[in-house]
Amino acid sequence: MKIQIILCLVFSLAACTALPPKNSDNICATFREKDDWYADAQESYKKWGVPISVQMAIMHQESHFVADAQPPRVWLVGIIPWFRPSSAYGYAQVKDETWDDYLDAAGGWTSDRDDFADATDFIGWYCNISYSRLGISKGDAKNLYLAYHEGHSGYKHKSYLKKAWLQRVADKVAYRARLFQSQLGACKMN
Repeated sequence: MKIQIILCLVFSLAACTALPPKNSDNICATFREKDDWYADAQESYKKWGVPISVQMAIMHQESHFVADAQPPRVWLVGIIPWFRPSSAYGYAQVKDETWDDYLDAAGGWTSDRDDFADATDFIGWYCNISYSRLGISKGDAKNLYLAYHEGHSGYKHKSYLKKAWLQRVADKVAYRARLFQSQLGACKMN
């Protein structure tokens, strides 16, 4: 009897975890599969002015639309799980301190990093700050991603120039934003 109760609890908790979309490379298919996501991204766009394609390209890079994404743990001696290298969590891979800033400035006490609507709102909010503080166009996915990854101070000090790998990743984000924009232009979203 105890085993049955434990199994029911495990399965019910697993059912609460949102599965990523089946075809995350096609934003139209993603929005058709995940009913509320387009409306959530549209709401963030209306609030912050960051195009849906840019929001989704950043989220795709950060988590591939996995709600509870986290950096992999470090393993000691190859067998002992240790700490994670960062507190980044959720769809937008937001660190604890940055999430706290968002909660204080724009989010609410019910906002969660593993909630899609809150994650799109966070990305819009953060990119809007990148626009106002750093002068990065809200449609410039590459530089918005560099500021997102390095932080506003890091971007201002051009820390990304010493990271060729990060510049390549930012180019991928820019490409994906263009791809998503093209896909959105071809599909009918309400």
